[in-house]
Parts: sequence; structure tokens; C-alpha cells
Amino acid sequence: MRRREAAAQVGVHERTAQDWDRGIRQIGHARLHPNGRRIDYTTGMITTVAAATEPSVAAVEARLHPRFLTVAERELIADLRREGRSLRAIGRALGRPASTVKREIDARSVEGVYQPHRAQRAWAKSRPRPKVSKLAQAGRLREFVAHGLAERWSPEQICHALVIEFPDEQSMRVSPETIYQAIYVQARGGLRREVADALRTGRTRRKPHRSADQRTRRFVDEMVMISDRPAEVEDRAVPGHWEGDLIVGPRSETAIVTLVERSTRYVLLGHLPGGHTAEEVRDVLVPLIATLPAHLRGSLTWDQGCEMAAHQQFTVATGVPVYFCDPHSPWQRGSNENTNGLLRQYFPKGTDLSAHSAQDLEHVAQQLNGRPRKTLGWATPAERLRDLLTTT
Repeated sequence: MRRREAAAQVGVHERTAQDWDRGIRQIGHARLHPNGRRIDYTTGMITTVAAATEPSVAAVEARLHPRFLTVAERELIADLRREGRSLRAIGRALGRPASTVKREIDARSVEGVYQPHRAQRAWAKSRPRPKVSKLAQAGRLREFVAHGLAERWSPEQICHALVIEFPDEQSMRVSPETIYQAIYVQARGGLRREVADALRTGRTRRKPHRSADQRTRRFVDEMVMISDRPAEVEDRAVPGHWEGDLIVGPRSETAIVTLVERSTRYVLLGHLPGGHTAEEVRDVLVPLIATLPAHLRGSLTWDQGCEMAAHQQFTVATGVPVYFCDPHSPWQRGSNENTNGLLRQYFPKGTDLSAHSAQDLEHVAQQLNGRPRKTLGWATPAERLRDLLTTT
């Protein structure tokens, strides 16, 4: 079960469940880590208390890098050791060097007896590092970092400035990651006063960056990504493939649907005077596409905006597959982005788009489709579309 679902069933926040997994306990306004580090978020102080005598169950059962022995492998070592097998034979059974087995037995045996579960707990207890962060200690290094942050320097700039300012003092060294952790993680450890203005983003919590396979699904219906789009769409040789997006008014209360045909650059505009929910966008897109002949309904490429959550319903109604761009990749819909820029000449940012009627949008679309385009050899999108309709 995923942590989010398990936390919901137990009735706690997902972050609390994550702390439990890591063996972190909440004590009032403080958090106690398994290595004995206590962080008080009221005073901003970090103290070290006697480490827990036993590691948490989560720490004992954690599976890390394959180079670490698992509890099952430790049980196998104990079983084969009782049978009198040699170190090499045990190593072959584990698929590990005999030296690994010898070090494990020598380090974890008690009075000559190797007990696998006791060895696993001892290993888990030895993993945390009780070392105090450099920036949790008062001194010249912390003062230099705090001064740099006050001057709006980035952690990387501070790191390199230390090397130039103190070339021969190894104690005056800190990595950018240590500075970030002092701001985001460690009680805002020693840098509490600078947190609000320390970073250009203004964040006091780290923003997680997940790989594509770890991200929460954007929509209920599975997206088909642009990487699966047919090659004929990419080279613009075959007409009928469209790019779409919205331009929105102030406070995102009103919007206009913009569709651009990739081969001819022909523009279609849809009216959304009252909002742009997934259902409203779907109900505008379906009749727009229905005005086209069948051979010009090839595909639609969109970004991952929530307004396309009903993409599967749109495809069922029109027969047009929808392909989604990668996150933060507007160049994958270059024609549409360029057209949206042209439309801002008619609808400047901050304009209440509900003041424009469907007839106004039709007039703007006709003007854009009547403009000669350099990319079309100075023909107009309307002329190119007319040629397609008359020759097909």
C-alpha cells in the first residue's frame, strides 16, 4: 500500500507517516530523531540527547542498497554456520565474497554466537550519524553564511566565496547542500532569522522533485504522451493535426480556447465566458472539431493543464486522440504558443475575456487566418486550408 493511502486509513497526515517510517517522534513542538538529535521548532535550537537504545521497526526492516546484507541473508548465514559450512560455501550461497561473511560474523557475533536478528538490529542502530551540522554551531562559518544570505547570495555563491576568502582554512568550508539543509531541515538550524529572506524563491520548505514514474497521476484517464505521437505529426507533412491551449483573463475567471492546425497554421477559437473547467472545455472543443471534415481530424496536442481532464470523453465524442506534452515544455506546442502571442494583440493581459462575444472571436480568427505567413511562403492559412479542402 502506498504511504498516502495508509496514512489516510490511519487518520494521520502523510508527513507524519513518513516520520514514523524514519523513526522520528513528535514531542510537543520538537522532533526527536533516532540518532538522538532533538529539534525544537519553537526556539530553533538543536540539542543531542541520549540516542534510543533500540532502533525503530522501520529502521530494522529497511531495505537499502543491495550491498547491505538483508535480514534474510543474515538468517541464512546463521543457518549455514550451524551446519558447519565454510565461509566460502556461505559466500557462494549468498552470492557474496567470503570476506563479507567473515566481517559480518566477526563484527556481530556475541560470545562466539552469531544471532541474525540481533545482528540486524545492531546494524540498524549503527546507521544514523549523530554528527552535528557545521551550521548548527556558532562561529565564523555560520556568521559568514548568514551574512551572505542577508546579501541575497545563493548557497552556491557562498560556497565559492568561502574558498576565495579563506583559501588555507579547511574549517571554513561548507557545501551548498549543507546550507539548504540548514534552512529547510535543521530547526532552520542556526539560520532561523534569515529563513524568510534567505532564498530567492522565498520558500521555507524544500520542494520535492520526483521522477516521472514517481509522480502522482495527473488525470484519472491515462495520458498518452507526445513521445507516442505518430512521426507524421512531427514533420507537419500530413494536415489535420492540431495544437491547443487556453488564454485566460484576470484571476483565471474567463478563458478562450485556441486551436492551431500544425500544417496550415489555421486558427479556431472557442468561447469560455464563464470558466474553464474540464467539462466546459470539453463542451467547447467537441463542436469546434465537429466543424471540420473527417480528414482534418487527425490528433490534438495539449499541455498537462487540468482543463483537459475530460480528454477521454473528448476522444470518444470526436474520434480525435489527444497527446500530452511533457511538463514545462511549451516548445512542444510551438505553433500554438506563437498564436497565443499574436492573440494578445487583440486580448491584452488583464482583459476580461467574457466581454467578447463568440462573433468577436470569429472576427479575430478570420483576421489571423487572412494574414500572409512567411513560414507558408507568404500564403495565408485560409488559402492553405482552402487548397486542402478543394483538392481532397
